Amino acid sequence: MANLAKQEWLSLEKKAYDLRNLCLQTTVWAGSGHIGGGMSVMDLLTVLYHKYLNIKVDDPKWEDRDRFILSKGHAAIAYAPVLCDKGFNDVEMLKTFNLSGSKMGMHLDSNKVVGVDASTGSLGHGVSIAAGTALAARLQNKSYLTYVVTGDGELGEGSNWEGFMTINHYQLSNCIVFIDRNHCMIDGPTEEVMKLEPLEDKMKAFGFNTVTVDGNNIGALCDAIDAAIERSKEPCAPSCIIMDTKKGAGIKTMEGDYLWHYGAIDDVLFEKFKKEIEEDYKARCERAEKEGK
Repeated sequence: MANLAKQEWLSLEKKAYDLRNLCLQTTVWAGSGHIGGGMSVMDLLTVLYHKYLNIKVDDPKWEDRDRFILSKGHAAIAYAPVLCDKGFNDVEMLKTFNLSGSKMGMHLDSNKVVGVDASTGSLGHGVSIAAGTALAARLQNKSYLTYVVTGDGELGEGSNWEGFMTINHYQLSNCIVFIDRNHCMIDGPTEEVMKLEPLEDKMKAFGFNTVTVDGNNIGALCDAIDAAIERSKEPCAPSCIIMDTKKGAGIKTMEGDYLWHYGAIDDVLFEKFKKEIEEDYKARCERAEKEGK
């Protein structure tokens, strides 16, 4: 049984359901998008933005805010809906996502999209940026936390491992690392393209207090984040949460299929996927009712 209260869990599931639908709709507006990896990380985005992040919508540059860095920046098809739904940006902006002249690009630009702490593009840089913001907090005696999300396919970039070394070297427990382990990347399953396993052992060897959880189970995610936040109060081994997720989580047709790393959705698929998200939501609510406190 998770430590999360049942009613809060159900509320977060409803928000994740709404955001999945908004991500699906945004993909239609855009003509295509990285929906598979967006859906796999949506549960984390939901709990961070609606339970954990200490941020102010009316003061997005607040110096003491928690920092969030989406290193797997192509999941902006999910991140942009979260930022708009939260109130940082107008939801109408999603209708032009990745279209010519739009402020909402395939990767979100921190100079154009309110609420984005770090621009992305080429993969492999978010962890190093997170090391910098966490070290800055330490040096300035700030209490804010840095949360960074990297993709498993992204870990083929060596710069991530340099960042991990830095975070461990300075014992930046105020930096919480998430790995979206959805087992797929653009060219196929990660273990066929570039082997990662044993990933948990590797992160432990790099000095991280590491756990692997069901990254599409909100209760399990919250338990892991609670433990990482508790550890962040003193300089010590940093925390890494490996989220065992499904590509396209919430849409049964695309779950676990690397071909949905990027895709387009016609009217027929749109209606089909909406129904599958609804069915998945019902199952998630049943789990929350059963496992919540």
